[in-house]
Amino acid sequence: MRNPNFVARTYPGGKVLTATEAVRHIRPGVTLATGGFIGSGFAEGLAIALEHRYLGQDPQSPPGMPNNLTLLYAGGQGDGFDRGLNHLAHAGFLKCVIGGHWGLVPKLQHLALTNQIEAYNLPQGVISQLFRDTSAHRPGLISKVGLGTFVDPRKGGGRLNKQSQQVLVELLPIGGIEYLFYKAIPIDVCMLRGTTADEHGNITMEKEALTLDSLSIAMATHNSGGIVMVQVERLAKAGSLASREVKIPGILVDYVVISEKPEYQFQTYAEPYSAVFAGEIISPPIEIQFRPLDARKIIARRASLELRAHDIVNLGVGIPEVIAGIAAEEEISDFMTLTAEPGVVGGIPASGLNFGAAVNAVAILDQPYQFDFYDGGGLDIAFLGMAQVDKKGNLDVSQFNGHLAGAGGFISISQNTQRLVFVGTFCAGPLDIEINDGKIKIKNDAKIKKFINLVDQITFNAPDSISRNQSVIYVTERCVFQLSADGLELIEIAPGIDLEKDILNLMDFKPHISSKLKLMDSKIFKNELMELKLDMLKHKTIKELTL
Repeated sequence: MRNPNFVARTYPGGKVLTATEAVRHIRPGVTLATGGFIGSGFAEGLAIALEHRYLGQDPQSPPGMPNNLTLLYAGGQGDGFDRGLNHLAHAGFLKCVIGGHWGLVPKLQHLALTNQIEAYNLPQGVISQLFRDTSAHRPGLISKVGLGTFVDPRKGGGRLNKQSQQVLVELLPIGGIEYLFYKAIPIDVCMLRGTTADEHGNITMEKEALTLDSLSIAMATHNSGGIVMVQVERLAKAGSLASREVKIPGILVDYVVISEKPEYQFQTYAEPYSAVFAGEIISPPIEIQFRPLDARKIIARRASLELRAHDIVNLGVGIPEVIAGIAAEEEISDFMTLTAEPGVVGGIPASGLNFGAAVNAVAILDQPYQFDFYDGGGLDIAFLGMAQVDKKGNLDVSQFNGHLAGAGGFISISQNTQRLVFVGTFCAGPLDIEINDGKIKIKNDAKIKKFINLVDQITFNAPDSISRNQSVIYVTERCVFQLSADGLELIEIAPGIDLEKDILNLMDFKPHISSKLKLMDSKIFKNELMELKLDMLKHKTIKELTL
């Protein structure tokens, strides 16, 4: 039901307002939802206008207004410094933040870690899917995603500090099987982004790299009686937009804001506009940039040995991104389908501040549907990072060593993919290695231990993974572990590495050492191709013969 106290502006003038005029409609104490993934799809101009209003830079609004807002978002939205949701990181302005990923919003992190706001981290996919449940007035989302992790109410319920006392997640047994129940969160205002709006507020996204959960957020906000604001690049005549191109229908949109500056409408925080990211054109073959043989490439190379023909793959942030480069070098990209959690299927996922976009994608799904696919076991293999690992094999990538990164899509992906490869350097910090004659020498080791007795927070629950019969390995530049019923088991060691000095002495626990401990494949450490294409073709032939 629509809020009876809300009246949208009518023609003449239609729904078009300036960003400053639009954010004046945001009242104190409301729940604000934002769309975006890093910089893709984020309404930068609206966020800046809202910040300016709070800081007293709008002469028609008193300083400090609005205040006590609850912020709700799924994908991480920021550049790691000042842009994105960092604009909204003011104590007093925000009362509560419920987010899927915190790694790119250091100013929000600070408010959470210093107990200046209530702060919660729920899985990115759960929040994205929850928008749909909110729009349909369902009580919430029932899912196994998060069981056994810090999101489980028995392990904290997603709370990030002592200020956070709300119960957002409940344990819900159904038919003797445990599920988590995530409560629906009505939305009062949302800020979204598109490319073109017509005079009736219909929105297209032809220049966007991703469609994300924009439609779901708009529908959830509208059906909660809230206000839907969409920032766009341009305005078109009513009825001139092709119906199949409209991603948010005008019946859901209250205010349209034409972007005041080009940089507020950049496709990503690293790319003003790429026709390839938008799917306008197909890129010709890209010249392969061969990465030097460093620790990250060694890890990515070893991880790539786990790929099989026809695999549907997810690559996480960081070292997993390097695997796409290895696949290009080895000319095996066409033998698999790479995906990224905000909705990309096929092509080559981009990296850095372009992450989430893709070169020559086959399809761009709305983010909630991508997570439906992931949750249902659609992936064959996933390559994900690791920050802390304990003796049971549990992982922490969300909150560790005083750093708040957030889980993002990690929990959904790691719980529902049959083959998992966790990748990362053996220790954290600056690392200097030397590679000669197919051997690795640690010249100056990193100082922060990753393999510890107990992780700070459980983002991946290893015993639960054992019960799901998942295949799990942990790949570093100097050794490889696998997950067994007894915890971590060391199965491979790099040539040139001393077991005691370079591995066991740098762990807080002694892992099980396989009776079949072997050297990592020597081809990983040589400055030449590993001939994965030949291996993949052999595997493909065998697979086809067994069908």
